Amino acid sequence: MVFTSLNFLIFFPFLIILYWIIPNKNRWILLLISSYFFYINLKPVFALLLAGVTLSTYFFTSLINQNDSDSRKKMYMRINIMLILLPLFFFKYFSTINNEIFNLLEWLHIRWPLPEIKLILPIGISFYTFMAIGYTIDVYNEDVEFEKNIGILALFVSFFPLILSGPIERAKNMIPQFKSNKKIDYNMVSEGFKLMLWGYFMKLVVADRMDIYVDAVFKNISHHNGTSLFYASLLYPFQMYADLGGYSLIAIGTSKILGINVMHNFNRPFSATSMSEFWRRWHISLITWLTDYVYTPLSFNLRKYKIGGIIISLMFTFLISGVWHGATLNFIFWGLIQGMFLSFEALTIKKKELLETRYNLKKKFLYTIGGISFTFILFAFSQVFSKVSNLSDAFVVYYKIFTTSGSLFIGQPSTFIFSILGLLMLLLKDFTDEFTPEKFLLFNNKSKMVRILSFSIIIIIILLIGVFDGGQFIYFQF
Repeated sequence: MVFTSLNFLIFFPFLIILYWIIPNKNRWILLLISSYFFYINLKPVFALLLAGVTLSTYFFTSLINQNDSDSRKKMYMRINIMLILLPLFFFKYFSTINNEIFNLLEWLHIRWPLPEIKLILPIGISFYTFMAIGYTIDVYNEDVEFEKNIGILALFVSFFPLILSGPIERAKNMIPQFKSNKKIDYNMVSEGFKLMLWGYFMKLVVADRMDIYVDAVFKNISHHNGTSLFYASLLYPFQMYADLGGYSLIAIGTSKILGINVMHNFNRPFSATSMSEFWRRWHISLITWLTDYVYTPLSFNLRKYKIGGIIISLMFTFLISGVWHGATLNFIFWGLIQGMFLSFEALTIKKKELLETRYNLKKKFLYTIGGISFTFILFAFSQVFSKVSNLSDAFVVYYKIFTTSGSLFIGQPSTFIFSILGLLMLLLKDFTDEFTPEKFLLFNNKSKMVRILSFSIIIIIILLIGVFDGGQFIYFQF
């Protein structure tokens, strides 16, 4: 079951009614049953894996909680992290490593009699694995108390709005909310529906429309010139933003309707004027997770190396981010490139701040626009590595962009026009929210008529030009 399916549109209203009429003490049970029902509808057998991760986490965190010896606590923490990571490594990386070995043997003219192995990646495994690891580390560090109720822990790991593509939440935020006494808050419910509506717009109107064009270009690189590849490369970051950002808003809105606050995952990233600012705005839950559990401990241990330690920490953190996204050289390159961007900024930050202060650059419109444009171009070009299937294709794309030109591939005119229309609406909302937050209010306008008209127009646009037979969310593959 996914957010854009008819099954979900039947399942969720039924859940809302049942959730708010049953006694508060039983609501977490309903959410747990609903979460497993939601996940089982995707692939029943993978629910066993989810349950296994939960049981391992419960068992070893209970041992951490019971012991006073720090060495034993650390041992139990490490064992659980390794056990949690085993399924992720097996399903996500085994096939790639196995196939690379086959390719190497074939290159060496060695014939291996065993067949290639292809495994289906359990949907959401990267997300709930990180949540379980984060909880384990937090219990070890005594940042959260050990959760004695295994059902509550199981709900935290499997909570249906978050399990497929995040946001990657923390136990200290979620577990207390599952236990708290809730009364229906109509403001939260209203806000939740607004977020869901805009999330569906981002996914169905923007992301899935763009996907038709971007896929047509990137899946036929040899047939397209540099102009079309350049244009598709510029569109792809917007497609990813609309896709994962749309999913996140639906997940956050769904949770709000149930009286649960979930962290935001995006904060208008294309308004960023530097890569460091961009990564504070893009996929926030993943970046804060990596910051707290990878970058901060590593940079602390390397603090004697000063700026060198910071650069090593940044490079390693984004290498982990790349590997988390995919088990190919493409994503390793992608992660290292992001680390290089941020390392360069770390090395030049003092000189940049000095120039900005001396010439009052931050208040100059052209400087802001230049920073936004340059940051976007850097990110867009690095995203080519995450879109193509292998490194050679990525280099072909770059080569063609800089050496060939020609007429722009349009494809189906309606798809081309509607995708641009949807993107302009999305960017208009983001930039007005960023730079003129008190003006051009639509969903939150003081006038009831403006609010109703805004909702109605968005619903009509979704129904008229939304792609309802489009693909799954991009981050399901991660």
